[in-house]
Amino acid sequence: MRAGIISCSAGMSVRAVADMMASYHVHAIVVEGVDSESNARPGQPWGILSDIELVGAAARGKLHATAAELAGANAVFIDPAEPLKRAAELMSEHGVSHLIVSTAPTARPVGILSTLDLAVVLAWGRD
Repeated sequence: MRAGIISCSAGMSVRAVADMMASYHVHAIVVEGVDSESNARPGQPWGILSDIELVGAAARGKLHATAAELAGANAVFIDPAEPLKRAAELMSEHGVSHLIVSTAPTARPVGILSTLDLAVVLAWGRD
């Protein structure tokens, strides 16, 4: 898991999110405040916006959409105490490449876990 997280507000533009991803060399950003502007689960104030959603927005000509409009419904959470095997299971079950690391879906996230993070662990032979 990366140290810290990169996050943005729900109203941030797709172009601004793309700029953040490019600047920080990340593939996903946590979106704050998605429950009021998106199709996130009720009471879930966090979403995740990946480069795949950005590419989809560009392909559909939706570059004026907000971060919240593209994030939310696909966010999958994992507790920091869960083993990496569980992270792999969740990614596989939900077809996602990033998990929001948080003690609860309503608690402030502490990080993002990606498939690349899991690949690093596998490459090091630690499981």
